[in-house]
Amino acid sequence: MQFYSTNDASHKVGLAEAIFRGLPADNGLYMPERIDPLPLSFFEELPSLSFAEIGFRVTQHLLGDDVPAEELKALVYDAVNFPAPVVRLDERRSVLELFHGPSLAFKDFGARFMSRLMGHFNRGNDKQLVILVATSGDTGGAVAAGFYQTPGIEVVILYPKGKVSELQEKQLTTLGHNIHALEIEGTFDDCQAIVKRAFLDEELRSQIRLSSANSINISRLIPQSFYYFEAYKQLATKDPVAFCIPSGNFGNLTAGLLAMKMGLPVSQFIAATNRNDVVPEYLKSGNYRPRPSVPTLSNAMDVGAPSNFARMLNLYGQVSGLDPHDPATHAAMSKVVTGYAYDDHQTEDTVREVEQKFGYTIDPHGAVGYLALTEWQRDNPNVQGVILETAHPSKFKPDVERILGRAIEVPERLAELAFREKVSTEFGTAFEPVRQWLLKRYT
Repeated sequence: MQFYSTNDASHKVGLAEAIFRGLPADNGLYMPERIDPLPLSFFEELPSLSFAEIGFRVTQHLLGDDVPAEELKALVYDAVNFPAPVVRLDERRSVLELFHGPSLAFKDFGARFMSRLMGHFNRGNDKQLVILVATSGDTGGAVAAGFYQTPGIEVVILYPKGKVSELQEKQLTTLGHNIHALEIEGTFDDCQAIVKRAFLDEELRSQIRLSSANSINISRLIPQSFYYFEAYKQLATKDPVAFCIPSGNFGNLTAGLLAMKMGLPVSQFIAATNRNDVVPEYLKSGNYRPRPSVPTLSNAMDVGAPSNFARMLNLYGQVSGLDPHDPATHAAMSKVVTGYAYDDHQTEDTVREVEQKFGYTIDPHGAVGYLALTEWQRDNPNVQGVILETAHPSKFKPDVERILGRAIEVPERLAELAFREKVSTEFGTAFEPVRQWLLKRYT
């Protein structure tokens, strides 16, 4: 399979270059050259397939023979070794729990798959690989866990100071070994801007072998498509199905669109955001206005310039030189994706409502998803709705306990982090000091 840049369809590379480079030189994003529907036999067998087998077949379908079948199967089965259960709230609404992996967040799927795929292609390369990643909360912890002590790979995580939860911060600042945390005095957008500049700095890249583990990396998106098929299998319904995705950088929603392109019969995607409502605004008006993010209770969604929006546009418009204000692109995308945005007061009320109605503890991001799905279903009552619950509520323990007025259980693997010492290096929002730190450490 070849991968092209969203900014230039003629720029094509193989899988290994796409995952190691992360970002094309033209500042686009890599996309598969083609996304064909899965064979009918796959959907006929779907009810009997394990989660890992679904992942293997989807990956093999997308990548072809880029990785030998037996190696690919072992890689996927090792990465997807924990469940993604669908929990019903009522007859129309369900929650897809994506927090049963090592870091208790959906990004474990992408990080574990990526680390193993990179490990496969990195065999025999003597030059150290440096993974550079920005996080608004959960990406950092998942990448840290996924790449921890991977031979030949160093991980550098940039996160916004004071804008991730305490336990999220501990996940990425306490492992040590090959995991290094840079604490940026700014927002997630500032962290992401530094990472993107590093990838576009040819002099830096000539001296350091850089790659990314953000959802800008295509290998992150592929495994995120797996659980849409898994959820559909578990629902086992003949009713139409809609997925509601709490969204920040929009990688999760983009992965859902990939699943749909591969033939998954999805009725609608619902983009649920907090006050950072750039994409819902676009879906309603056709005007795309990226802007600085604002801090909210659902911090992993505090993104004002979502990277994966370029891929979303690409899936519903022309390949090169895409104009986000093109009416045809907007019309095509808005038929498939609906957007809603909510503030912190609504989020808090919903965390309480979900517990009172269903006895289910939902995190602030999932609460935003519940709000959006509920609003959408008022006009679409006969559609089964699935909310992606992207992180365990204990990762936002102080806020969830304050909202509910009671203590919540913290899984042991997260609770033990509270006693570990945080180690990070502080920077402002300028690129050059981070650049010099990288050069000094890795050349």
